[in-house]
Amino acid sequence: MGASALRAAGFTYPFLSYRLAALGFSTPAVSGVLTLFGIGWLVGQILWGRLADALGRRTTLISSMALAAVVMPVLAETAAPIAIGAAVVIAGMCYDAPRPVIAAVVADEIADEGRRVSITGWRHFGINVGAAITGAAGGLLSDRVGLPVLFWANALACASFGLAVWLGMGTDRPRPGSGSPAGGTHGSVLRDGRLWLLWLSCVLALTPAAGLFSILPLLMASDGLPAAAYGWTQVASAAAVLLLSLPLNGWLARKARTSSMVGLLAVSALILGAGIGSAGLASSPLQYAAAAATSVPGEIVAFVAASAILDRIAPPHARGLYAGVWGSTLATAVICAPVLAGWSLAHGGADLVALSTFSCGAAGAVVCVPLAVLLNQHRPHQAPFHTSTAN
Repeated sequence: MGASALRAAGFTYPFLSYRLAALGFSTPAVSGVLTLFGIGWLVGQILWGRLADALGRRTTLISSMALAAVVMPVLAETAAPIAIGAAVVIAGMCYDAPRPVIAAVVADEIADEGRRVSITGWRHFGINVGAAITGAAGGLLSDRVGLPVLFWANALACASFGLAVWLGMGTDRPRPGSGSPAGGTHGSVLRDGRLWLLWLSCVLALTPAAGLFSILPLLMASDGLPAAAYGWTQVASAAAVLLLSLPLNGWLARKARTSSMVGLLAVSALILGAGIGSAGLASSPLQYAAAAATSVPGEIVAFVAASAILDRIAPPHARGLYAGVWGSTLATAVICAPVLAGWSLAHGGADLVALSTFSCGAAGAVVCVPLAVLLNQHRPHQAPFHTSTAN
């Protein structure tokens, strides 16, 4: 719940471009700064995941939130390009910092596959609800109180979350293998082909998902549709999340006890590619809204299935690092989606956007084939399907 509330106040990323425009940044400069944010986000996922193993879950959460509370007000108050560039990278590192740490905590504390999958599904639901609140609240407040106040509010939310962790989360305890050299842990990650195939499949699947915030607005602008029409695609997406989360989470929790989840990950990649790709064939607000809603089942299944696979392959002493590497897939997708859409739109128009987006999702499904092979090879050495119930 705390992470969902934190995302509900996560104004920094969605309103950063408006803040930069208000400061007089050109469109290319704004794009460059947003790219820096994405790079920081990517690096931060791996960094905080690694520190969660090395320093402990509680220490890492408190440290990342304290850093966020310091750097976000800089974005609210400074107009110096160099200061903004440095602050944006650090803010990007902190923006989604709880994701790999909380994923590691869930893997530490919950042994039953079904319960873990259910928790992951509801976490994803909470984050989506939080993101919807961010857009609605930020849009209403920005004109009334000004953009800098939104950044201060985000900093206050981070500080409050860090304080709640400090007061309410148990002291970090040594974990099995936590004393092993850092190089050994990094080496095991670099050698684990399962993790990197999972990473690649998720990047390819989530690039269309990230297109909800980049591919769709580009296509709708090229069709001459107003920003209000794009807003309705967000409403359609949020409504689909609310409608589908409950039945899908229950079904996925049951499947996790008997399935490797790789097949479901492949199907989710195809749904995402086809759903967002169909926007390339759309021309009316209703058709674009349908494309956004159609992709939602793929997004829910992708996050839950990938998390289940990650829990099975991550060794106990490196759960944070594995979660951080996987968490970087979303940041990578956020960087790749506008590049893919912009190139396709410039070289082949909307039809090429549709084809390239679907091909991206299909490639993610294809990568699941060698991933399934490697998981089957490792099955004798681990017990991937838990049937016991955690206390």
